[in-house]
Amino acid sequence: MSDQHNYLTYDEILRHWAEHRPRSIATEQDGRCIDFGALEELTRRTIGLFQDHGLVKGDRIAWLGKNSDLYAVLFAAAGRMGVVIAPVGWRLAPPEVAYIVKDTQARLVFAGEGFLDTAQAVAAPLSPAPEVIGEQRAWEMILAREPAEYDPAGPDDGVLQLYTSGTTGNPKGVVLSNANLLSLRRDAVAAELPWSMHQTDDCILVAMPVAHIGGTGLINIAIASGVRALIQAEFSPEGVLDGMDQGVTQMFIVPAALQMVIQHPRAAKTDFSGFRYLMYGAAPIPLDLLREAVQTMPATGFLQAYGMTETTGTIALLPPEDHTLEGNQRMRSAGKAVPGAEIAILGPDGKELPRGEIGEVAVRSPSNTAGYWHLPEATEETIDADGWLHTGDAAFMDDDGYVYIQDRIKDMIISGGENVYPAEVESAIYGHPAVAEVAVIGVPSEKWGEEVKACIVAKPGMEVDQADVLAWTRERIAPYKVPKSVDVIPALPRNPTGKILRRELRKPYWEGQERQVS
Repeated sequence: MSDQHNYLTYDEILRHWAEHRPRSIATEQDGRCIDFGALEELTRRTIGLFQDHGLVKGDRIAWLGKNSDLYAVLFAAAGRMGVVIAPVGWRLAPPEVAYIVKDTQARLVFAGEGFLDTAQAVAAPLSPAPEVIGEQRAWEMILAREPAEYDPAGPDDGVLQLYTSGTTGNPKGVVLSNANLLSLRRDAVAAELPWSMHQTDDCILVAMPVAHIGGTGLINIAIASGVRALIQAEFSPEGVLDGMDQGVTQMFIVPAALQMVIQHPRAAKTDFSGFRYLMYGAAPIPLDLLREAVQTMPATGFLQAYGMTETTGTIALLPPEDHTLEGNQRMRSAGKAVPGAEIAILGPDGKELPRGEIGEVAVRSPSNTAGYWHLPEATEETIDADGWLHTGDAAFMDDDGYVYIQDRIKDMIISGGENVYPAEVESAIYGHPAVAEVAVIGVPSEKWGEEVKACIVAKPGMEVDQADVLAWTRERIAPYKVPKSVDVIPALPRNPTGKILRRELRKPYWEGQERQVS
């Protein structure tokens, strides 16, 4: 195993690739290419810019904008110096942006193209007000600065702060260190996992938003592995197909976005022969969608990734060999722990449950965050004294260590004293010929406390018959899990990474109720 896989800081990583692959492309966007030699120098110039503004290790900066090669430079520079960068979701409303920027206590706010006015409006009322720097000016300032001398950040220094969307209350800042970002690579390479053994001509597509671990996490993997990151401002099916023509070999996508790609008219004519691995997450992939994807991308290995912001992304993986066109039991799982991570299913008493029993997923890993920014109580509630991070996901584990996610614990519906997990009901409904998408929620019931409701998006040109859907579902799951009602809606509300916003679906039904389901 080469030295670079043992490095646990961005300073070591960038020095390594500048020496060994100086002319290899590190980032590419809209025809602009930055090689690893230039990236090493640009990050030292950026550190000089940070120093000119009085920043020291542990200070925060923020990024408001779409995916950008400038963000990649800022992120890498922050990792080298130990400044913490907090990317802010560009789809958020101004009050939400304002909350996050204020919470970071950022000294500088970098604004991507088209977001300068918003950033300035958000920063102005803050005390002290951070300086706002637009994208073009930032490049000018970086290029005008001499490369700086600095004290490199260590493995445990925080360098990235991502905000969890949360289901209630304000988002929490998850602080991730150099070691969080880099440690599991070492174990994956030592285990010789094929998708972690990157080749020099590999290219990772970064299309998921950088304010989420699925976006910045891919920039991290590309830079750490010394391969090209093809950065696109935002996801579009056309952009993904363009990426295939530009040599993309690996990417991460959510199933809803994958569906948009393979059903695009251009997909049938696109050459996917060089596309090696597709990682998907946020939801299990429906079998029909997988079949369609495999037929479209026959040379591609499919991997389901399970993780969260607090675990720096993937801590469980379902490998290509567990995916079959016929479908199998393991495809209902999220895979098993990646090398270097431990997963346990815990009961309410915090003790590990027997295999097959549903409890809470807990993770112990060098990629686990040390905690939430300025929220010691929330940190203590999430990470116990033994280092187990409690995910809030309900699941069981089989005898082979495969984890079967049932749902978020907080999404569980208690109807007449029975626990109903929406994902199980959704899986039963999904195969109905008229159903394109489905989300299951709990709504108030005088008799049962809560009852199950299905919110369905119909396939184009088809009508959903409630009685037929309920009969279909009743054949597949226990009667108490079958929805009491069905609503047909035009689209499911989703966050930028494609996850269904159940709270938005629930809201109309729970208004005015003494008890609120979140």
